[in-house]
This record gives sequence, structure tokens and C-alpha cells, in this order.
Amino acid sequence: MNEFFGSVWWLLVALGVLVTFHEYGHFWVARRFKVKVLRFSVGFGKPLWTWHGKDGTEYVIAAIPLGGYVRMLDEREGDVSPKELSQAFNRKPVLQRMAIAAAGPLANLLLAFGLLWAMLVIGRPDYAPVVGHVQGIAAQAGLHPGDVITKVGERATPTWSELGIALSIAALDHKPVPLGVRQPDGQESTRVLPLQNLPAQRDETRALADIGLIPRHLLLPAVVGSVREGSPAWGVLAAGDRITAIDGQPVSSFEDIAPLVARLGETSHHGMVEVERDGQRLALELSPQRFTDDSGGLHWILGITAASPVEAPHDAVLRLSAVAAIPAAARETLFQSRQIVEMIARAFSGRVAVENTVSGPLTIARAANDFAARGPAWFLEFLALLSVSLGLLNLLPIPVLDGGHLLYYLIELAAGRPLGERAQAVGQYIGLALIAGLMGLAFYNDILHLVS
Repeated sequence: MNEFFGSVWWLLVALGVLVTFHEYGHFWVARRFKVKVLRFSVGFGKPLWTWHGKDGTEYVIAAIPLGGYVRMLDEREGDVSPKELSQAFNRKPVLQRMAIAAAGPLANLLLAFGLLWAMLVIGRPDYAPVVGHVQGIAAQAGLHPGDVITKVGERATPTWSELGIALSIAALDHKPVPLGVRQPDGQESTRVLPLQNLPAQRDETRALADIGLIPRHLLLPAVVGSVREGSPAWGVLAAGDRITAIDGQPVSSFEDIAPLVARLGETSHHGMVEVERDGQRLALELSPQRFTDDSGGLHWILGITAASPVEAPHDAVLRLSAVAAIPAAARETLFQSRQIVEMIARAFSGRVAVENTVSGPLTIARAANDFAARGPAWFLEFLALLSVSLGLLNLLPIPVLDGGHLLYYLIELAAGRPLGERAQAVGQYIGLALIAGLMGLAFYNDILHLVS
């Protein structure tokens, strides 16, 4: 399945699951309060499939899979026979109407909990949170290659994905954050990452690069890809050689080579390079060449390039027992909910670029395809995050959203009577305008991500 069709397919799967569960929340609570449900629709527009249940509800799958709705019996939307008045939504007490409106978002949060529980029980393959290379802010904090980062603030980081998420969130506030670190010798320590030194204007999606932290699994192997003709390594090293040491100093990745070559050039100007070639260990004498770049910087080079990178095998799995996964899934659901609320607050305050906050269907589709390709546990976690986002965004106090309806009902509860129809109509128009603006912004951000 190519990327385009895969993205479309997994987007439809994601939206189908999330929208159905959301609308079922409204449906289930409405039925508990004996409200007659006329239609349960997944999608908008022309019906593609229709089924009439014995309960009198019309179940529909429609052509535009970007939402859904539950249509209930309501005197404001049509005539209601006297014998069915008790089943009309508008005749129910305000607290019951509030419960029905809140049931959709709550269903999404419950779904997220279930998905995260399943992900933890299945086990999500990942990488250990081991530092591979440091520079910049990470070096200032005293991190070293081989360190295992076990915590960011109070959040445990059992895998590199948890570490990346935690650091990306912490970087948004530009404040120092403590790290729990287990050094290669097993000693536990704390390092403080000076995130206040991050650039004020930066791309929030590149937090780890700005911090100067490269994971071990992304390091290039110390394997020669090619040798430049006429360079110091020409005729000495060959493509496929694995460099194991330079002047007696061990080499574990290609990133180790440049500083060791520089040290060799600045001291003795020549030394031994140890390599593995065709199962043999060789010690070869080399003299680095001095090179000045266009900006006047001085470098010492051998004249080699790295071999093409290959994806490192996973070396960690995030997995818990069925019982232990219950509180862990609850904590993760609360964590994701809190982060989405804080992200919205940061966007409104201008602390986060809006283009990194609002994503449209194109970006979501590409992400769905990417997570699905990683395996079922990854896709379950992606669905959980989308479910939390859908639930909380629907609680925004914008007319036409569930949160807007809840706002109307709160006003009715406080005033003792419903908000006037004219005021509600004005609110609906404002809500539609806001939703249209958000959709336009989402599509604009999608286009930016495609061309960037």
C-alpha cells in the first residue's frame, strides 16, 4: 500500500473509530434518559449505508467522514406528536441535557484510556533512552554519551519516545528542568538542563536538536562509506572498514571520529587507526590533512564519508501486565489531557506558534499512516492521543460544539430559563465562523507542512 492510499485508509479508520465512539456516548446517555434518537450518523452528507433499528433510530454511514452527529427528537427542529413529547430532548431537565452533551467528550476520554491500556499490554517496541552524542545545552548540563535519562522533572522516561515528548514539552516554557540520569557505571545522579538558554525564536518541532541531544540509536556506525581520492585515507582505508580506535582511543560511532582526528592532527600529526576488515583487525598509520573551510575554520580530515545509515533494531519495549496497565493508562490519559489544555493555553498566549498547534486532515492522515507502519501498539497510542484531542476540543465553549451547548445550559441553570432563541442563533453563527476559521487554519498549516 503506497503512502497516499495508506494515509487515506488509516485516516478513515481513525476517524471512524473516534467519531463512532464519540457519538455513541451522546446516544447511550440520551437513551438512558429516554430521549428518542432519530438518527445516528457517522459522517456528513449523502448516506452511503442506512439501517433502521427496531428502536426507531436510523443508523447511517455518510459520504464525508470528517465527523458525525446524533439527531434527537426536539420540538425546536420539527413537530412532535403529543404522545412523544416526553421523549423530546428539549423537554428534559437541564442537568440531563448537560449530561447528554458532555457524554461525547467523556466517551473519547474513556476510549483513550482503553486504547492506552491495550497498547501497554500488547507492548510498544521502542529504543532505550540512552544518550549517543551531546553538544550545546545538553553538554552544558553535563550529559555524556552512554548516560541513561530516567526522568524529566517528575515524569519517568522508560523509552526514548517518552524522553522526547517530555523534553519537547519542557522546552516550550524555556525554564531549567532536572533530569534523572543513570551513568554507564550504574551511578544515579541529577543534571539540570538549562532550557532558558534555548533561542527565543525557534522551531518547536526540533526541540532535541536545539538541546543538542542525539540518541544512541541514531548514531551512524563507524563504517567507511567511501574514500576521497588524494586524501590521507586514500589507499589506506577502504569502503566497508569499521573503525574501532584512533590513536588508542575507542570509536563507537562515526560521530566520534572527527574530534579524535582533530586531536591527532593537533598533537602528533600522525597515528594509528585500528579497523576491522573482512574479519581481520588491522592497525594502519595515517596522517590527517589540515583543511580550512570558507569561513576560516580549521579542521583535520581523513577524507572519508560514512556508510549509508541503517535503522537500528529496537532495544526496549514499553509493556506492563494487564493489572499494572490500568493505573498507568489512567495516568497517561490525564497527562495527555493536561498537555493538550496547556498547549491550547500556550497557543492563545503566543508562547507556541499556531502552525505547530493546529493540524488538519492531511497532517493527521500522514501521521496515521506512519504510526500504523510502526505496529499495532504505536497506532493504538496515536488513536488515544487523537481521542483525547477530539474530546477536549469539543469541550471548548464554542457554539455548535458540545462545549458551546454546555455553556448555554449553564446560563439556563444560572438564569432559571433558557437563553433566548435570537441569542442562541447569533452564537451559532459566531461558532460556525470560528470553526470555519480553525478549519482554514488547519488546511493552511497542512499546506505549509507539505511544502516545507
